Amino acid sequence: MATVVELICYPIKGCAGTSCDRALLTPAGLAHDRAFMVVDADGVFRTQRRDPQLALIRPEIDAGGERLTLRRPGADPVTIDVDTSGPRRDVHLFGNPFRGIDQGDAAAHWLSQALGADSRLVRVPPEHERVTDGAIPGTAGYADSSPLHVLSRTSLDLLNARLGEGGAPSLPMARFRPNVVVEGWADPHTEDRVRRCTVGEAELGYAKLAIRCAVTLVDQDTGTRAGPEPLRTFAGYRRAPQGGVAFGGKFAVLRPGKVAVGDELVVTEWGTAEL
Repeated sequence: MATVVELICYPIKGCAGTSCDRALLTPAGLAHDRAFMVVDADGVFRTQRRDPQLALIRPEIDAGGERLTLRRPGADPVTIDVDTSGPRRDVHLFGNPFRGIDQGDAAAHWLSQALGADSRLVRVPPEHERVTDGAIPGTAGYADSSPLHVLSRTSLDLLNARLGEGGAPSLPMARFRPNVVVEGWADPHTEDRVRRCTVGEAELGYAKLAIRCAVTLVDQDTGTRAGPEPLRTFAGYRRAPQGGVAFGGKFAVLRPGKVAVGDELVVTEWGTAEL
């Protein structure tokens, strides 16, 4: 039996996540997940690939999504009223054009100080319509691709065993920034074979493998790059047919609903792993 042992929401793309005991799973993923994004003066998204100190910014958002607080070590927090109706501006995510609602000068000043570079905070507008790719497409806010990232503890255990064989230290689950952490599968990478499943009130459909990037090199506690692991070890056993290395699965939300830590994840359709 597979059980949900962690639910993590990332209100601001690239910033720290917040664990919760229960959450609403919307068509775009956990409520408020990647609803906000930090952009530069040209509207291009900021990412831990270039700005690893994003990891130290810990956003807190209320249940209604109306108040957002930004925190980081050594600085006073700032709280803003979330704007969902202001003027739209052009923003860019991996070269793709989207629209965003600027969240004001207070957030911009705070983020610019934190990152040492001009930055603005934007939110997805209510009319945001984005179709994500994959075997089963979905929608998302400013997530890289599919709305939900599922990873099992068994998969992490195998990685850490391989890291140990090479003399490298173990890595925490936070390094991989999943939304749903599952425990109970005997075999590593079982999430690769799930095609449809239910969890709580929701139903999920498999989109694709989670291809890993340089963000996995960033220590999420210090906001510094700590490579070359795990990418070096992944290259030895997790090369994906489409290129890159894979760890975890991306899923679309077929039926929204409430989910909670402790819910059983029931697989209703299995497939064949891609690697």
